[in-house]
Amino acid sequence: MKPTPTLRQLRYLVAVVDRCHFGQAADACLVSQSTISAGIQELEDLLGVQLLERTKRSVVPTPIGRAVAERARGLLREAEDLVDMAQAAGRPLAGPLHLGMIPTIGPFLLPRAMPALRAAFPDLQFYLREDQTAALLARLEAGEIDCAVLALPYPLGDAECMDLGEDRFSVVGPHGHGFAAPAAVRPEEVARENLLLLEDGHCLREHALAACELDGARRSPGFQGTSLYTLVQMVANGLGVTLLPQMAIDAGIVRGLDVEVAPLGGDLPHRRIGLVWRRTAGRKDTFRRLGEVLKAEMAAARTAG
Repeated sequence: MKPTPTLRQLRYLVAVVDRCHFGQAADACLVSQSTISAGIQELEDLLGVQLLERTKRSVVPTPIGRAVAERARGLLREAEDLVDMAQAAGRPLAGPLHLGMIPTIGPFLLPRAMPALRAAFPDLQFYLREDQTAALLARLEAGEIDCAVLALPYPLGDAECMDLGEDRFSVVGPHGHGFAAPAAVRPEEVARENLLLLEDGHCLREHALAACELDGARRSPGFQGTSLYTLVQMVANGLGVTLLPQMAIDAGIVRGLDVEVAPLGGDLPHRRIGLVWRRTAGRKDTFRRLGEVLKAEMAAARTAG
């Protein structure tokens, strides 16, 4: 039988390639520096190639070292998914679950959904991670989180997705601007405004622009928000208008502010919300049940709104 690397050796290699530092890699793996160095040396001897270039001051992966580390990531993820699958067979709704959410969903959905999630899954320990979409997908691919709630459309690669429902956009302007429900604001009206948006990297920025065909909109060059809370404060101070998802409005983001809110018209005045997980994940049934609870809470929020 051909000798093969151990998962421990591969984990050591990935840790060093990611950090280019033996000490930091050893800390991440909870072993000594000599242990991680010896493990990688054994891996190099086994494969018959040099994976790392070592000097007194630095460590740099060789081209083949980077290639092996990239393949190793996939093997390690699949090994972790195998363990999850086996554990889920014994206790499918128990143990830790690492859930990611983007900043334009988490603060508005989580406070409402967490009581229902705890009631439905009393033996699950939720660990929550808020980050932008690209970062969450990278963490999902690396096995650092189990699943994530994202806004769509967005390229998901090989991830599987469960649709949780739509989240419509509304136009928010300062008091006296003329936006008033129930009349919908036409996309061409928004295109004439000084539009305040989130900074690059937030998928809501692109979804908002796409929803009302705002490629030619006059966007404020002097301000890019880091959160929806900041955007509505800027609107309340007369600096422009913005687009907000309905879940943020239902959660009370404009409560107490002197602003006007009206629904956005057009063909696609919404984003879709989805729960995504790795295609190889071993806890798909748990994720689907989780998704059903989140879907119900989203629907209940729309009804209440």
